[in-house]
Amino acid sequence: MILSVGDLVTDVLAVLRAPLAQGSDTPATVHVAGGGQAANTAAWLAALGAPVTFVGAVGDDQAGRDRLAELHQAGVRTQVSVRPGASTGSIVVLTHGGERTMISDRGANLLLASADVDAAIAQGASLLHLSGYTLLDQPSRPSGRYALASARAAGLRTCVDAASAAPLYAVTTELIEDGVTGHPFLDWVRGVDLLLANADEATALAGPGDPADQALRMSYAIGGDVVVKLGAHGALWAGPAGVVHVTGDPVPIVDATGAGDAFAAGLLAAWSAGAGPHDALLAGCRLGARAVGIVGARPPLPPA
Repeated sequence: MILSVGDLVTDVLAVLRAPLAQGSDTPATVHVAGGGQAANTAAWLAALGAPVTFVGAVGDDQAGRDRLAELHQAGVRTQVSVRPGASTGSIVVLTHGGERTMISDRGANLLLASADVDAAIAQGASLLHLSGYTLLDQPSRPSGRYALASARAAGLRTCVDAASAAPLYAVTTELIEDGVTGHPFLDWVRGVDLLLANADEATALAGPGDPADQALRMSYAIGGDVVVKLGAHGALWAGPAGVVHVTGDPVPIVDATGAGDAFAAGLLAAWSAGAGPHDALLAGCRLGARAVGIVGARPPLPPA
């Protein structure tokens, strides 16, 4: 069993048919569907046939009920608190070509409960995957760090996705202004077995440079392995044993939303089944390439 801990939201996805015309109108196709980094990864894991439980929080609203129903239909188990008075999170996603911009309302995701983490771990699992948004949002940060500590104490392997470059830069600025130097995110995830980051996130965490060098610097800082996603150029895995790089096959991009979450699912499913870095990276790249060929952040739901 893999536990995917973190965010569940409603995605309002606008696939733009032209570059965004700021202050004016841009033609687009608009979709409303389930999203959220941790929930997306859980849905892709379930599509691969991997047993998975999503752990998170929703509001006591129709959106929360709909989002949970979608996960259950996808084959995902859930350990979720329903928070009266809070709204289920929502994100407006603007996507054009290979780029997407997200406007986020975290909502009930800020109220992740440590008790739900404990309950999910008690049901049995081999790996806990944590969305970095949980750590980047100050209200949910204690529960995110608790999840990692509890998983390690229970003998589970741990993985964290660095989430998004802009919040990583923002939290660094916030803490440096308070007299703290260095990137706090790497302190929060010290001791995890695996950290996932895309190229922009790697630069936010390790500074500019070659991706392999960035990954090795992050690996040294956290005491674990690091994967850097390189889009069409594949991905690399770095750690004490060295660096492994696999190349990706160019594919047409319909919508990049959720591609990193699919990559994580492919990699984690293979890794948890015993695959080494090379094969795990290939599995991640294959599923990421599949994700960019469809609209939306998740695989199509099976028939109800």
